[in-house]
Amino acid sequence: MNLDWQAIAEKLVSSESIEGEIIKEQYQIIEQLGAGESWETYLAKNLYLPNNSQCVVKRLKSDASETAKALFDREAKILSNLGKHDRIPYLLAYFGENEYFFLVHEFIDGESLSQEWVEGEPWRQDRVISLLREILEILVFVHGGNIVHRDINWENLMRRKGDRQLVLTNFGAVKQVTAGSQTISIAGTPGYMPPEQTYGIARLSSDVYAVGVMGIQALTGLKPGNFRANIDTGNLEWRSKAEVLVSRELGEVLDRMVRYDFKERYQSAKEAWSAICSI
Repeated sequence: MNLDWQAIAEKLVSSESIEGEIIKEQYQIIEQLGAGESWETYLAKNLYLPNNSQCVVKRLKSDASETAKALFDREAKILSNLGKHDRIPYLLAYFGENEYFFLVHEFIDGESLSQEWVEGEPWRQDRVISLLREILEILVFVHGGNIVHRDINWENLMRRKGDRQLVLTNFGAVKQVTAGSQTISIAGTPGYMPPEQTYGIARLSSDVYAVGVMGIQALTGLKPGNFRANIDTGNLEWRSKAEVLVSRELGEVLDRMVRYDFKERYQSAKEAWSAICSI
C-alpha cells in the first residue's frame, strides 16, 4: 500500500490548528506566530473591543511537563506584577479552557531586533551606546521588581513601528529573586548566559552580562561563540576582534558588564545604565 506521507502530515498539522477558533468567546485566532517545545503563540483579535484590536494568545500544550506549566504560570504572574510599561507587552488575560492554559498579552507591531544586526558588519560606537541605553532603560524597570528576565538577546527585543522604540518580549524564562534565594532552574540562550546562569542560579547581573554580550557583538560584528575566555580570569577577550574605534570608557564599561565573576559586574541594570550614560 502506498501512503501519501505529505498528505498525512498536512492533515495532522491542520487537525492541531486553531486558526479561526474563538477562545473564551472573546479572542478569535487569526494565525500562528510561533511555537516552542511546550507552547504556541497566535495572533488574535479581541472581539470585546469595538475596533477588534489585535493581541497575542500564547497556549500551553496539553502534554506540557510540570516544569513548563510552572514557568507558564510564573510568566503570567510576573507580567501581571510588572503592570503596564510602555516597552513591555501588557498582560490582558490568563485562564484555562478545555485542558489548555492561555496567556493573552498586547500585540507589538514591529520587527525583531535581530533584523538590525548583520554578521560581519560592525556598528559605530555611538550606535552601540544608544542600543545599550535603550535595553538597560527597560531593564531598570524590570530589575526594580527584583525580576531577572534570563533570556536577553536580539530575538527577544522588538523595534516597534511608529515610534521606533525597543520593546522587551518573551518573559517565558523570567524569574523573581529574593535575598538568599537559591532555587535552581536553567533557562536562557547559550552565548548570552553567564557562568552562574548555566548552573541554574541567575541574578540581576546575569541580565547585565547578556546586554554586554550584545554590545560586544554589535561592535565586532561577530557572534558570541567567537570570543574566547581568558584562561586565568575567565573573562571574555573581545577587544582584538573590534575593527571599529572603541573608546577607553566604553571598553571598560563592557568589560565590567561581562565579567566572569558576577560580584565584579554591575549588580543591576540601573548601575550599568548610569555607567553608559556617563560616556
